[in-house]
Amino acid sequence: MISLKRILFLSFAIAIAISSAAIVTAQQPPLAIKPIRPSQRAIVTQTVGVTDITITYSRPGVKGRTIFADAPPEMEARHPGEATLDNQNERKPGEPIVPYRHVWRGGANEGTLFQVTDDVLINGQPLKAGTYSMHTIPGKDEWTIIFNNDAGIWGSFTYDAKKDALRVKTKPQSIAGNQEWLIYTFDPVTDNSATVNLRWEKVSVPFVVEVKDVKAAWRKHADEMIAANPKAEQLPLQVGQTYFRDKNYDEALKFVNQSIKIKETFGNLQAKANVLWAMGKKDEALAVADAAIAKGKADKANTAAFEKRVADMKAGKL
Repeated sequence: MISLKRILFLSFAIAIAISSAAIVTAQQPPLAIKPIRPSQRAIVTQTVGVTDITITYSRPGVKGRTIFADAPPEMEARHPGEATLDNQNERKPGEPIVPYRHVWRGGANEGTLFQVTDDVLINGQPLKAGTYSMHTIPGKDEWTIIFNNDAGIWGSFTYDAKKDALRVKTKPQSIAGNQEWLIYTFDPVTDNSATVNLRWEKVSVPFVVEVKDVKAAWRKHADEMIAANPKAEQLPLQVGQTYFRDKNYDEALKFVNQSIKIKETFGNLQAKANVLWAMGKKDEALAVADAAIAKGKADKANTAAFEKRVADMKAGKL
């Protein structure tokens, strides 16, 4: 015969087990099979300096349809103003897929996402680092490109202009042939900019993403990484080596010394000797070079190439 105490214990244990199972189930993502979509997902990324520009979108096809055109009156009447007409459930046969003067998601399915890891200029206008839904307002002679702070919307159906971060104007261009599947490309690219091109059917729509100061963006990332990893001597050394290649010897020496302060290594002592030599401080450079070789040998590093360089320094060959 089971005692009341044992029954209560078993009941409590069962309750705990059920509760734990519910918590685990709640933490599991829902089961889902990836669907086959007519407009397939794509991601394109371009790095400018150290700034990543990423566009995530879906690629509809032309499929013999009218893409860009004025909306007929009955279509225009369904959603006046800028409101999107990009609704396949309402679209009548022969109506354009992308009517002029109405907001369009610049793709299919979910809203097109535009992500940038640093502050940039879009056609000369500032846009903060972040993730945006990207929309367009097409026109025969002019397009508006919209970057909206609501990054989680489906298409442009709940688009709210009050949440816009930026709107810029651009001119569409005609392309030869037919671009069957919508595509975003980065072309041309320069040291501090990339031109984004939305291409579909016979139209290409460009806008320029520019990093105003590539080196300042790089330095910002470097400072953040060093601050987050204060015991990693290789990070300030890498910054110092970058400044050394740019012949900014004062900054190079500052960061190499920061690396040495964290931990003395053959690598950072060698780097300091090279910086001092380039600055014309030859006696100091040779003293640090000898210390670097001694440290390297103690740590069983390969010092042969640097020893030859130091010998050439002492012999006046450099």
